[in-house]
Amino acid sequence: MNSSAIPKKLKTITTNTALAVLLLTGTTVFAADSPSMTEDQKILYAIGLSVSRSLSVFNLTPAEFEFVKQGLTDAQTGKKSSLELATYTGKIQELAKARRKVSGENQVAAGKDFLEKAAKEKGATKTASGMVYTSLVEGKGESPKASDVVKVNYRGTLINGEEFDSSYKRGKPLEFKLDNVIKCWVEGVQKMKPGGKAKMVCPPNLAYGDNGVGEMILPGATLAFEVELLEFKQIEAAKPASAAPVKPAEPAKK
Repeated sequence: MNSSAIPKKLKTITTNTALAVLLLTGTTVFAADSPSMTEDQKILYAIGLSVSRSLSVFNLTPAEFEFVKQGLTDAQTGKKSSLELATYTGKIQELAKARRKVSGENQVAAGKDFLEKAAKEKGATKTASGMVYTSLVEGKGESPKASDVVKVNYRGTLINGEEFDSSYKRGKPLEFKLDNVIKCWVEGVQKMKPGGKAKMVCPPNLAYGDNGVGEMILPGATLAFEVELLEFKQIEAAKPASAAPVKPAEPAKK
């Protein structure tokens, strides 16, 4: 799965991308659809929105954001600082990881509630592993095995309904060996048949666990997927090399 799925390391905030955050420090405030904003200004505004996503992992308070803005301002105006950035690169990553973990922990309880509610929906089945599986459209034929290559369309959402990945939006189905993805998919897709569609609600231990992935999927996240199995195929086992024919033994001379 792609996280386009799917994905995996925290990104550092570079000086180049941080430049866009300076847009937030100006005294003039624009709305994104303001008629007084030129197209170029809208592009710059959009860069600011994009960089804000990179900052979101820190979950900054207003007071903390002031220090971020001050650092940006000093760097862009050429003001010298006694602080050695290289000394703090690792600490920035540590703070990002810690804040990300806290944000994830705050959602664990909500994830459990979401999973239990999903299990009570019509047609839903909670399996022994803890995932909730609901068949939306029954397919036909045989079901794939974990060792098969499957071709699917899918949509993944957080428990608040926010979409984090979609093959439909990319306009291209995803093809992969089934046992190469998260455990929830390995289990769930084996219950499907070609032409079928199912909903899978995945607890964190069957998804991305305590690490999460990308910017949106936090540690300990419960995820929901709608998966459509288009087709699957078996991988042919490698054929052993043919042995050279054995020369028959010559009859013993009398």
